[in-house]
Parts: sequence; C-alpha cells; structure tokens
Amino acid sequence: MITGYDHILFLLGVIFFLYRMEHIGIYVSLFAIGHSTTMLLGVYFNWAISSYFIDAIIGLSVVYKALDNIGAFQRWLGFQPNTKAATLIFGLFHGLGLATKVLEYDMSPDGLLPNLIAFNVGVEIGQLLALAAILIVMGFWRRTRSFWKLAYSANVAMMCAGFVLFGYQLVGLMVVP
Repeated sequence: MITGYDHILFLLGVIFFLYRMEHIGIYVSLFAIGHSTTMLLGVYFNWAISSYFIDAIIGLSVVYKALDNIGAFQRWLGFQPNTKAATLIFGLFHGLGLATKVLEYDMSPDGLLPNLIAFNVGVEIGQLLALAAILIVMGFWRRTRSFWKLAYSANVAMMCAGFVLFGYQLVGLMVVP
C-alpha cells in the first residue's frame, strides 16, 4: 500500500503502550532497519513478489500487534512472543511491500541506488513526522481517564482495520491476474 497508512497503523500499535522515549526509539529503529533493508534490497535486486500477497501479510501484522497489545498471546499461548523480533520481522515485510510497489514503476538503472536511498530517507522522515503527531496525541490521551477505558476498544478497532486491509488485499490477490 503506497499511501503508508498500513505502516503508520502498525507503528501506532507498536508504540501504543510504550511510554519511555528510549523504548519508542528502539522499536521504531528496529522497524526502520527492517523496512529500509528490504525496501532497498527488494528494489535493487528486483525481488518481484505479488503486492497483494505482501500487503495481506502487512494487514495481518496490524492484527498481530493489536492482539499482542490486548494480551491475547499471553492468554492463548501462555507466553509473550518477543516483541522486538516481531517488530523487526514485520518491518522486513513492510519494506518488501513498499519495494514491490516501487518496482511497478519503470525506473532507469542509472542512479538507482542514490535515488533509492533518497526515497527511503523521505519515507522514514514521513513516518517520523506521523509518529511525532501520534505521540503528541497519545501523550494527551494517556493523561485522561478515558485512556485505560478505551485502550482495549482502540486495539480492537486497530485489529479490525488490519483485517480489512488483509481482506482487501486477499480479494485483490484472487481477482487480479
């Protein structure tokens, strides 16, 4: 999904219950490392994968993070999966999704690497700006009584959005040749 809503939605889930800036920095950095790695390598080495398939996985990453936030894995599996590893792994998928979209454009190999790096820097700056806005809003929301009352519902809504993204991409996978 070239708009980036899926990336921002996943990052919202990642930072939803993070309060310390160093923790936010670690998780956002892990996502950015994964995202940047597969975006750059995917385009540079022409890893052509169905964008519908990858974007369906990205939709499921949002579902995963929402389930993680509401403690479903702890209840269902009896343990907490490694959230840092999950953030990095899903970052890899998110980057591959972007690479797949970028590959749909006919690009000249002349100056490809500098252009990819510049594009990636722009994407990361855009994500950081969106994340800053989210952190500001979340900071105010967390100080209200409604935060803990609505946190579960917000994550269920995020999970539903992930399922919608997944379903939309799955239909595209089945319908588009």
